Amino acid sequence: MTQSSDLILQRMMGLHPKIIDLTLDRVDRLLAALGHPERSLPPVIHIAGTNGKGSTQAMIRAGLEAEGKRVHAYTSPHLARFHERIRLAGALISEPALTALLDECVAANGEAEITFFEITTCAAFLAFARTPADYTLLEVGLGGRLDATNVVEKPALTIITPVSIDHQQYLGETLAEIAGEKAGIIKRGAPCVVGPQQEAGLEVIEARAARLGAPLLVHGQHWRAWEERGRLIFQDENGLLDLPLPNLAGPHQIDNAGAAVMALRALGYGEAACEAAVTRAEWPARMQRLTRGPLVDAAGPCELWLDGGHNPAGGEAVAATLKRMAPKPTHLICGMLNTKDVGGYMRPLAGVASSLTALSIPDEANTLPAETTAAAAQAAGLDATTAESALAAVQALAAAHPGARLLICGSLYLAGGVLRENG
Repeated sequence: MTQSSDLILQRMMGLHPKIIDLTLDRVDRLLAALGHPERSLPPVIHIAGTNGKGSTQAMIRAGLEAEGKRVHAYTSPHLARFHERIRLAGALISEPALTALLDECVAANGEAEITFFEITTCAAFLAFARTPADYTLLEVGLGGRLDATNVVEKPALTIITPVSIDHQQYLGETLAEIAGEKAGIIKRGAPCVVGPQQEAGLEVIEARAARLGAPLLVHGQHWRAWEERGRLIFQDENGLLDLPLPNLAGPHQIDNAGAAVMALRALGYGEAACEAAVTRAEWPARMQRLTRGPLVDAAGPCELWLDGGHNPAGGEAVAATLKRMAPKPTHLICGMLNTKDVGGYMRPLAGVASSLTALSIPDEANTLPAETTAAAAQAAGLDATTAESALAAVQALAAAHPGARLLICGSLYLAGGVLRENG
């Protein structure tokens, strides 16, 4: 009897004592055992950065697919099902294909230690190498330099979205150190699109690119994107584009759209691809309005939104988005991991939200207890309480504040659970 992918994935969790252990040695070993699929991928667009990687990738994919291109895409983490991480020529990987690939990787790895992300990345490369496509979009899992995706020697293009402080325990304490890890995806001669950066980060990115002779396309120098009269205006050295605003909500999506448009132009695509990029992208749990399901039913006349941002820059993006929306009392339902800067995430939200209901994230070993999240919210100036579940929080808030805006936020792991619960 064939095992389900869920069972195999569960077994894979036990192949290494740590969830994260940054090095390329184990990946290189397994890829060699699998016949080096990473050398046979369709042209690779490799994306690193702290915030905006997924949205930028989704926009590039929408633009390329509008041009009739077949696109592989690798993202992490998943929200509801692991299959979301591996998109083969436009479609999510099937259950039979996934189980066969995972079995093959487990057999090739034998008894050797390897992390979950490393072995599943190898499975993705195997799938991508065996399925014809025009492009491979690779999203870095963590950092860049030592990330399991960073084994492609000659990408067609690299992209670095805004870099900010996150994952210090793995990437370094300073912005320059973290930017150095992200800049590790820059390869000799391959053009690199750079999103808006703080100066300390940009200096590190520019130094590595200069050392490797990689042409840079830097926000503020080679391209700009801004909103004007309800339109997205993009400008680079080849002229101006007047495009619709991104369909992904939030002012931060202007810069993500700019990076996606610059990438498409660098690859030789015109205005039609760029317009499709900003109007057709789909990326769940990024200021996503939920419109049906049991949680929406429980919310009654309240608006229900979902966002997976989880670091200080994510908090700022959510706050900026809320400020741009129609004025309405907003109540947060928040669960966070104990590895995150909770105070840094909460502070920008204190000025735009009326209250926060804290949750522990179900089935998540690294969840911050609801009481700790509530205490952090109070310290940041938010009126805070706790609830047993997202459903309980939605029901209580809908009863107390009919017609308000409810936003479930603070973690992609919480967002994934909500999407599963809401069907």
